[in-house]
Amino acid sequence: MSKWKERIPGMVISVLLVAVFAVFMVILLQSKMVPTKLLILGGIALVLLVASAVLLVRSIRNKGQFICGASLSLVLALVLGLASNYISVATGTLTEIGTVRTEYTPVAVYVRTDDPASALEDTKGYTFGILESLDRESTDSAVSQITERFGSAVTTKTYAGITQLIDGLLNKECDAIILNTAYLDVVTELDKYADVESKIRELEVLHVETAVQSEAEKTQSTGNSDAENRIYTLYISGSDTRQGLNTVGRSDVNILATINTETRQILLVTTPRDYYVPLPVSGGIPDKLTHAGIYGVNVSIGTLEMLYDTDIDYYFRLNFSGFTGIVDALGGITVDNDVAFTKGNYTYPVGKVQMDGKMALTFARERYSFVDGDIQRGKNQLKVISAIIDKALSPDILVRYNSIMDSIKDCFEMDVPYDDIAALVRRQLSDNGSWNVVQCSVTGTGDSQIPYSMSDYAYVMRPDYNTVNKAKELMQAVKDGKTLSKTDTNITDADRTRYASMPGDPAASYTSSGSGTQSSSSNNYSYSDSNDYSYSGGSDNSGYEEPSVPSESSGGETPSEPAGGDETPSEPSGGEEIPSEPSGGDETPAEPDPGTNGGETIAEPAA
Repeated sequence: MSKWKERIPGMVISVLLVAVFAVFMVILLQSKMVPTKLLILGGIALVLLVASAVLLVRSIRNKGQFICGASLSLVLALVLGLASNYISVATGTLTEIGTVRTEYTPVAVYVRTDDPASALEDTKGYTFGILESLDRESTDSAVSQITERFGSAVTTKTYAGITQLIDGLLNKECDAIILNTAYLDVVTELDKYADVESKIRELEVLHVETAVQSEAEKTQSTGNSDAENRIYTLYISGSDTRQGLNTVGRSDVNILATINTETRQILLVTTPRDYYVPLPVSGGIPDKLTHAGIYGVNVSIGTLEMLYDTDIDYYFRLNFSGFTGIVDALGGITVDNDVAFTKGNYTYPVGKVQMDGKMALTFARERYSFVDGDIQRGKNQLKVISAIIDKALSPDILVRYNSIMDSIKDCFEMDVPYDDIAALVRRQLSDNGSWNVVQCSVTGTGDSQIPYSMSDYAYVMRPDYNTVNKAKELMQAVKDGKTLSKTDTNITDADRTRYASMPGDPAASYTSSGSGTQSSSSNNYSYSDSNDYSYSGGSDNSGYEEPSVPSESSGGETPSEPAGGDETPSEPSGGEEIPSEPSGGDETPAEPDPGTNGGETIAEPAA
């Protein structure tokens, strides 16, 4: 056999190996995730291995040497090929979930259950009830879609609030209603309308598309890029919508993460879903924080920016339906539980608890097992987020990286730029240091009010601005490079003295007197219901005059009474009370933890 023929097999193997190596290096460079030092060292090592394999397969004359070289070439090609695929999938997933820029608002057409219409086309000639002002843009878009389908104008009748709209349909004032489906979830929170879904029927859901401008795009549009910024504030939102991740709806988890990548410090601040605060779209009228999500993620962001007087750089949105997949892809998480409870088939003792996805989801959702209800649930959600961060930043993530990317594709979206993620990965691979994660929860006092997005009384949580001011100070401390400990989140007497001179509720002055309509002028606003009360509070939330129980003739529903008694909510004492939530509506309120905010605990009304 000629020397040329002896070298052909080796040349083929060498060409294939060099091609695989070249593709791998291109993909690795494009990922931007490997530190320069590791890239150079790893590149040199791979070049030496490839060169060794090429030399070993030069000729088949020495069969032992050729087999050794061919085996090395095969192993290298497989490893580099798999690595190329993993990196490509990971970067593709991160790019995909980071480029979602559209939200869909589901607006449905409802009729009474006994209505003969079986499809939207059957309602041609009907009178449609619509909301006068709430989410009017989505409603008008839905009306336009129906008009186009019918080929003729649609007759509409406006109603001031959600309950009036529902009543109008049930009382046959209109033949059908057009309503954002998220509002139906809102109205069923009220006892009077808890069974409304059995009285009306959904004909069709129309999707209203809205473009979402990310916070990063807003910054870039002003010419102030955060590309080099190593301190971020991230909004973490969690919802239970079954209609898709980018469908607007109530946000049940609202967490702000202040991240300093230089000091490896993360502060997680959770805000209760029922926090009674103004929204950017409400004209100063307070609403439940969870309702902000109905109007889109940017409204939730704006609400928290106003509450904490901070800028939010990016958002991270998670759908609970995919939560279990992330935890399982990480190989489970370990959560340090401080309140023992049992829920369903799961028991959660005090101490470190190893959890899989389903167990962690149950842990994060539960609130009725706790004296302070939603506040403890918020703390538990923070613990789960912290445990996920700890596991995700451990070296173990490298062997599960691809499966983690696959698990989050359908349940997670964000507007964090890919370059920032790559920079964080480079830093972690370079230093491999641990992170200090500190948790903080703001609290408040239970009350019954008419939120902006509702036209009847519902349970709300009036903010304790001592805890809000403390959270603001902790956020600034992280930004300033300070290292926090768990004890730093406690409010001291000196803190309370200092906070007393700070501005309090941005919507602190309001009065109420009539039928459920609301007006606003510069944060001084009035409610129309049967109550007559005013508030001119400060940072301690003092100055409230308790409302009288509304009469039946007012058209508003009497606020649900606290469980375990017949008293109206007690008067706040310096904004320091922590509401507890009933289990099934009949649990007697327990004494508050003296280590939290003190004061008397109010049970959450059943509504």
